[in-house]
Amino acid sequence: MSSDGAAAHPSPLGGDPNSFGTDAFYAAIGRAFVTMCAVVPVLFLIELIDTLTGSWLDHNAGIEPRHLRGLDGVLFAPFLHASFAHVTANSVPLILLGTFVLAAGTRWFLLATAVIALVSGVGTWLFGSSNTVVVGASGVILGYLGALLTRGIVERTWWNVAVGLLIALLYGWQVVTLVPTAKQVSWQAHLFGFLGGVLAAVLLRTRPLRPLRPWHRQSEGDSAGTSADPHHTVVLPTSQDTVLLPPESS
Repeated sequence: MSSDGAAAHPSPLGGDPNSFGTDAFYAAIGRAFVTMCAVVPVLFLIELIDTLTGSWLDHNAGIEPRHLRGLDGVLFAPFLHASFAHVTANSVPLILLGTFVLAAGTRWFLLATAVIALVSGVGTWLFGSSNTVVVGASGVILGYLGALLTRGIVERTWWNVAVGLLIALLYGWQVVTLVPTAKQVSWQAHLFGFLGGVLAAVLLRTRPLRPLRPWHRQSEGDSAGTSADPHHTVVLPTSQDTVLLPPESS
């Protein structure tokens, strides 16, 4: 109690980066946004190299379902795209969703991304369409969507629930890409990416399930088109889709 009788409240300056309204919270969001923005030029650079080499990277480092030579695509496919239009379509959701995931902490982001990429990639390799090569970051993007939606449930804090609701409003329609469509896209990568995000949120939760708590009651211990080669035609996606490419002929 202060001398004038008014109750004294702790200053929001500094504090827990997972506590809404603190300087640390806004700083974490800002750093995450800048970092994700820096990722996009790297993807464009990779696509430039791929274009100049006649889609060599796509056909040699993408996921080729049920072929051992395409298994390394589990690691490389999220960095590859069928065209500059494909990279552009993925950029905005990657920045937005990636920002919220990264704001939870670098370790959480890296582990979640690893789980998502592994589940999406292996699922695509096992169940993807035959005679195709799968490339694109949308499996990881759908994984981030699944992780954010699920984290709002398993963490049981108002901030994570609010983020989950916001993401559901903005990108909830993406669930339609988790089922087979007529477009030349890998719904398997989307489905297994989303499931990987759900799994990551459960495995990496920072606290056991508990009733919802207001932000200010968090304890101090809480954590925080066509390819360059005319023989390889690609159907360009109309949104951020993981593209199926025909395999390179021997």
